[in-house]
Amino acid sequence: MNDQIEHSNRDNESAGGNAGSFDYTFVQTVARIAQYDDLRSAPRITEIQPAPTAEFIEQLASKIYEQAKMAGGTIPYTVIREVSENFIHARFAEIIVSILDEGNTIRFADQGPGIVQKDKAQLPGFTSAVEPMKHYIRGVGSGLPIVKEYLDFSHGTISIEDNLGTGAVVTISLKNDEQAFPFPQNQAREPYPPMGGRGGGQRTQPGALVPPLSQRERDFLPIFLSEGALGVTDLSRLTGVPQSSTYVTLSKLEEAGLIEKTVGQKRILTDLGYNVANSL
Repeated sequence: MNDQIEHSNRDNESAGGNAGSFDYTFVQTVARIAQYDDLRSAPRITEIQPAPTAEFIEQLASKIYEQAKMAGGTIPYTVIREVSENFIHARFAEIIVSILDEGNTIRFADQGPGIVQKDKAQLPGFTSAVEPMKHYIRGVGSGLPIVKEYLDFSHGTISIEDNLGTGAVVTISLKNDEQAFPFPQNQAREPYPPMGGRGGGQRTQPGALVPPLSQRERDFLPIFLSEGALGVTDLSRLTGVPQSSTYVTLSKLEEAGLIEKTVGQKRILTDLGYNVANSL
């Protein structure tokens, strides 16, 4: 309890402008995931223990995705990952993630400084990220806009509210509809991925159906795990592959049902693509 109080106090310091004093290399707090079968009974609680920041974010996002999928949800890993990364702005203070509505609604709450300009937080380019954060997130104000764009395209919703006392609550929701996350008709959905940390490289998907892929296609897929939504120019810059060749490769991955376009013509992994990327 003392550690939690001390951490909350450090968050208040951040709101006062002492942003550089926080150690962003290691998350010292415990995150809790509450999975509700219904609201007539207490949720099942899963804890994500303190860990190096990159590993903590990966474990948190993967566990949320796993539990939401088990409940029948269709929210893709990339969307969950983007919102999970946003906790770094709250210095990971008192994270509570609630999985509701058979996995189709996920509520991300913290007790950080909160999000004052909620509309601008959903527009590209508005950010409070400081340099130490950018080792773990892009830090260019693209995370929540990517989430909003995907959900708007898929007839889902995102809302940002004030938490009780301090902090923010981000709620994302997507109807359990095959049209919300399309797959080729002859391609069955793969099982959800097992837990594992980014650093250990141990996350594999036994038995995942891996379609025939060229070496370049195999190189491209894992990049989406760490970078999220990417356009042709983004991927070309990251890999050094010419834009024309990048476009051809992305088109083939899209035809295979491994990635799909957002409204802004960026690509994100499908559920199948997520599993295949983790099995490579």
